[in-house]
Amino acid sequence: MNNNVPFPAVVSAIRPLTVETSLITLDTDPHHPVAASFLPGQFLELSLPGVGEFPVSYCGFPSVDGSIELCIRHVGHVTTPLQTAAPGDGVGVRGPFGHGFPLSAYSGLDLLLIAGGLGMAPLRSLLLALLKQRGLCGRLTLLYGARETGALLFLDELLEMQKRGVIELQLTVDRPGYCLNGPPDCRVAMLPDLMDQLDVDPGRTCAAICGPPVVYPLLVSGLRLLGLTDNRIHLSLERRMKCGVGRCGHCAVGTRLCCADGPVFSLAELAGTEGAIV
Repeated sequence: MNNNVPFPAVVSAIRPLTVETSLITLDTDPHHPVAASFLPGQFLELSLPGVGEFPVSYCGFPSVDGSIELCIRHVGHVTTPLQTAAPGDGVGVRGPFGHGFPLSAYSGLDLLLIAGGLGMAPLRSLLLALLKQRGLCGRLTLLYGARETGALLFLDELLEMQKRGVIELQLTVDRPGYCLNGPPDCRVAMLPDLMDQLDVDPGRTCAAICGPPVVYPLLVSGLRLLGLTDNRIHLSLERRMKCGVGRCGHCAVGTRLCCADGPVFSLAELAGTEGAIV
């Protein structure tokens, strides 16, 4: 199948999540790999005819009906028009691309998910996959931080998971923001500060991280202090994505191309790669 040519899809639903972010659901051929066989952490290329295309990580789980869930922040010349998209509008999709989170590596282990800002989108995909295979891993803990309470994505969904006891949830914001009645126990602190209260067994714990690269060094340092080894720390370098097929070089990190070799890497794989963790 030619992944260089966009495959037709149709907007079936669009739901505002925050002031600048929407959850968009697309419908396409349920047998096409772009909808049927992606892994959490992989991404696709979404195109608008006559406008352009951009890479975006999956935030849902493969479905039998060919639907795809994407979390879109409307800040660019291609993503902004999608804010006014309506059911029935046509788009193009290419993918899936890259390597996702290694689900098999989490078998029988506890998993610590750490999300910052829009990084919650691909980690939601991972979380849904793990909950669908609930016996795959043990304890699920999510640390999630955003600029302010109004920028926390999928908050109602996450609080419901916490209420049902399927995840342990810790939230933080840089500042309270305009939403004064934030979720209970939400701290005003930086994301790495949540690690001070963690109680993990490093011998049976893996970590999956997705968020602003600026916080990665602090998160990695904190996980190492907790005793996690580099091969059990997985990071998404999704923000480096561009063309998706390794032609433009925009996502190059050292000798690696994130779109082809990643975007998910173990910290051990990135050892000695200059600029990978900045």
